[in-house]
Amino acid sequence: MTSTALTDAVRAVLTDPEVSEAPHRFGGLEFRLGRRELGHLHGERLADLPFPRRVRDELVAAGRAEPHHVLPDSGWVSRRVRGPEDVAEVAELFRMSYERATAARSRHDEDGAA
Repeated sequence: MTSTALTDAVRAVLTDPEVSEAPHRFGGLEFRLGRRELGHLHGERLADLPFPRRVRDELVAAGRAEPHHVLPDSGWVSRRVRGPEDVAEVAELFRMSYERATAARSRHDEDGAA
């Protein structure tokens, strides 16, 4: 796998051994927890991440992300990387996506055990 400042920053927050990386179907590098996509990188310039619409709206309103560059009316967000200062914010968005995925997995596991 290619190692760059952006991918290294994302990998640093996604240390769970169950997180996998693979080429994304539209180009770039995709990160998954099980079957759930956490987000993907298009080279060093763009990250796309899925969130519920409410969270997406909050991220866009706060200026932390933009509506997705292809699916602007979905819960997906895009974050452009214009310089080194944006790398930490992309890593934080991936951390948020990972935490949502692990919380959903925990709820699912609890429901299955009941």
